[in-house]
Amino acid sequence: MAIVESSTAPGVAVAAAVVLVVLTWLWTALVQLVWRPSAVARAFGRQGIRGPAYRLFVGSDGEASAMRAATRGDVLDRRCHDIVPRVLPHYRAWMSRYGKVFVSWSGATPALCVGDYAMVKQILSDRTGLYGKPEPGPSILALIGNGLIFIGGDDWARHRRVVHPAFAMDKLKMMAKTMAECAREVIRAWEARAAAADGERRVQVEVGQQFQELTADVISHTAFGSSYREGKEVFVAQRELQSIAFSTIYSIRFPGSECIATKTNLRRRHLAKKVRGTLMAIIRERQAAAAAKEDRGYGNDLLGLMLEANAAAGGGEKSMTMDEIVDECKTFFFAGHDTTSHLLTWAMFLLGTHPEWQQRLREEVLRECCGGDTEALPNGDALNKLKLMTMVLYETLRLYGPVSLMARTATADAELGGVRVPKGTMTMIPMAILHRDADVWGADAGEFDPLRFRGGVNKAAAHAGALLAFSLGQRSCIGQDFAMMEAKTTLAMILRWFAFEVSPEYVHAPLDYLTLQPQCGLPIILKLLD
Repeated sequence: MAIVESSTAPGVAVAAAVVLVVLTWLWTALVQLVWRPSAVARAFGRQGIRGPAYRLFVGSDGEASAMRAATRGDVLDRRCHDIVPRVLPHYRAWMSRYGKVFVSWSGATPALCVGDYAMVKQILSDRTGLYGKPEPGPSILALIGNGLIFIGGDDWARHRRVVHPAFAMDKLKMMAKTMAECAREVIRAWEARAAAADGERRVQVEVGQQFQELTADVISHTAFGSSYREGKEVFVAQRELQSIAFSTIYSIRFPGSECIATKTNLRRRHLAKKVRGTLMAIIRERQAAAAAKEDRGYGNDLLGLMLEANAAAGGGEKSMTMDEIVDECKTFFFAGHDTTSHLLTWAMFLLGTHPEWQQRLREEVLRECCGGDTEALPNGDALNKLKLMTMVLYETLRLYGPVSLMARTATADAELGGVRVPKGTMTMIPMAILHRDADVWGADAGEFDPLRFRGGVNKAAAHAGALLAFSLGQRSCIGQDFAMMEAKTTLAMILRWFAFEVSPEYVHAPLDYLTLQPQCGLPIILKLLD
């Protein structure tokens, strides 16, 4: 009898432990999935803030997905610049029901839509870390890296000190020639095709893909110098990683789901390993060359300037590890080619549908950049004189900015514009909607009018800093001058050689594919100028 008792006692203890774990897990799930969403919704409701109903597990995502699916096949008139029904149809619908500030649900996480500029500035101007970047997930990290875009606090300040010298204007001006030479290669190919077009000197080109290749070529040369071929390998891998990231961005992620050996997860890991290996090899080669030729430094490209600043930091807490440098390379490589290529694409669309502005920019380019020499490449000083082109690019960013929606997470209980926001709430900034707010931009907010920027970016709207394409405050995009210089260089070269119009084949269907791009590409008819 005693033997039976001793053998059953451990089994009872194990069973009790299992029951306790299960009950704890169920209680945690009940709190996170039922009690907290209900409490948060009631707290917002008492402040007059409402929104779509919370659904167990999926939150508001099911309703949002249904609205996105319903508008996926919509086509806009090419004279219409209201892209919101295609890229943010759920936000448009919810705003009409609940107002500019409402609460929706990303799974069980509350997401406070901030459609008020004063509240947006409070978020983006915060220096205390109260509004941090949300956890991006493994697919986004594999694509962009855990660099300046996502890190915060002391790590962000340390990275910024190392990366910033590479994007100083005097350094960027030295890269203008490389940008122009890359653009000239593309234009030579277009020129040859147009010249061979049976005397018409016209050719149709799908410029979206061409600009993807061009901007990847530019960032490969300006970031990695003589290693630009290896840089192009990173571009190819990142294009596939972008597809993976987009396919998972609206799906519900369960804890540990990224560790399951699915086909997608295995492919993501393979590509991430390839990108890291390629970048690490470039960095090691650069370090070895600098060590062998101490007086030559690390080079004048973006990677060399970053490595030089990192070496000057003296190691320790002020410098970056090799893995951190790899992450920054991922960041500026993706951001440096993807967003700029779409800026160029949408600028060509707008200039192709507004020939009067195309001609004004061409006259400005010939006046400021050529000086009578049609073969001269534009330089940094000449590009800074292109005021009309700057206005056009700002207006392009307002109407067709690369990012439609920006998110920040409250890291502690906060008060935002008089609204009490609980810790863990995501604050969602619908930039595509804010950029069309008639109360801020005027009654013509839906129209293409670059002259609204003639007094500068801060005087274009009722609120200073209303253009959010590069964000605001200390976390504003470090590469904005690089992007603007590359866009100006490329457009200046095109305008000098071609007149162009949007092809009748073009389908106006902007798509938010992590960044905003034409769903069906942008076919442009180019006419070679005399």
